[in-house]
Amino acid sequence: MTKKILIKNHIIPKVISQKNKNNYKHKLSKLRNTILDRLDIRKDTFHILSKNFKLNFLNKDITKFRKFKNISIVGMGGSILGSEAIYHFLKEKIKKKIYFFNDMNSNFIKDLKNTVDFDKTLFIIISKSGSTTETLYNFISLNIIKKNAKNIIIISEQNNNFLYKLSRKYNLYYIEHKNYIGGRYSVLSEVGLVPAFLMGLNINSLRKSIQKYLKTSQVNLIMENIVKLTLIIKQKKIKNLVLLNYSPRLEKFLYWLQQLLAESLGKRGLGLLPVISNAPKDHHSLLQLYLDGPKDLLFYIFYCEEKKDKKINFKRYLNLNSYLHNKTFSKIKESQKNALIKVFQKNKIPFTEFLIKEVNEEIIGEFFSYFILETAMTGKLLGINPFDQPAVEQVKIQTEKLLSKNSKKNF
Repeated sequence: MTKKILIKNHIIPKVISQKNKNNYKHKLSKLRNTILDRLDIRKDTFHILSKNFKLNFLNKDITKFRKFKNISIVGMGGSILGSEAIYHFLKEKIKKKIYFFNDMNSNFIKDLKNTVDFDKTLFIIISKSGSTTETLYNFISLNIIKKNAKNIIIISEQNNNFLYKLSRKYNLYYIEHKNYIGGRYSVLSEVGLVPAFLMGLNINSLRKSIQKYLKTSQVNLIMENIVKLTLIIKQKKIKNLVLLNYSPRLEKFLYWLQQLLAESLGKRGLGLLPVISNAPKDHHSLLQLYLDGPKDLLFYIFYCEEKKDKKINFKRYLNLNSYLHNKTFSKIKESQKNALIKVFQKNKIPFTEFLIKEVNEEIIGEFFSYFILETAMTGKLLGINPFDQPAVEQVKIQTEKLLSKNSKKNF
């Protein structure tokens, strides 16, 4: 059977000693067995990859919301980045207008009010804590809350938080966010699958191949990649991970991946700074530095094959031989990507290539599961907790203190 996602690791063996690799492979094998043993245990983040994972909603209960042609999703970070990634990867299959509120921008809200009939728009409000500052600000600013509103879905933890209490007071449709799954790991739960279902996508297919890198022949591949990534981070010689993207449909996926990597692995002086770079545009601005600048870069190269593409007829305008004649956009991009890889190999620049050969729900679900596993297991091997973000909480606490102080003054 043809592989639909090809992953080729070109991290140079000289960077890593064989003894270190073997030690970490042994630890990783034990970790994988532990994960498999605990996969069906609720309250464990890895449970999201279990075939027995139960969603907190039934398709038949939310089918009534599929009538909405406009959907606005309000959230921050992991509460919304996964949905954006799914939407942009599968955009051609989705026949609805989808709007994403993932920042604080009052002008965006004003423009949307002038463009869309809010009474005919479904609003999905997502916050694990139920108290995310930006999410609450955007939700309240929309001015859509009313008793028994039929166009609002709230997804949050079921505790004494703002969104949950609001849903009870105004009788708004509520779906529980599992409290043991952090936002950046939640895309294959209610957080990503409720929006995906209402976009008209097949959510069973999204979860179909989520165990591929735990239980199939692909296990050795991901374990090799995790060992190399772990050792690179521990050595601290490489500081930056460039997510070099040759496919526009993957751009939002990389924003999801950027958060996953930064918040999960950036702890106790460890981690790589994940930087999103779009090609071939950045060939004309950053490539010089990539090739001839500091040798502290690791690259993840992303490319997605496009089936429907038109050839360019250069001879229509000027009858000269051109290497561009009868080439598609995809062929040109693929050639640029392959040329870069040849130069990387010649200059011994470490990289991993991710090649997607099909575009559908199963593929994007598999891609999510690969990076969830790679990131979480790398964190475990590094001896850090890949599921918390204590430094982020510091800023949230200080923000609340400052706003509370100002409120008292105004009062």
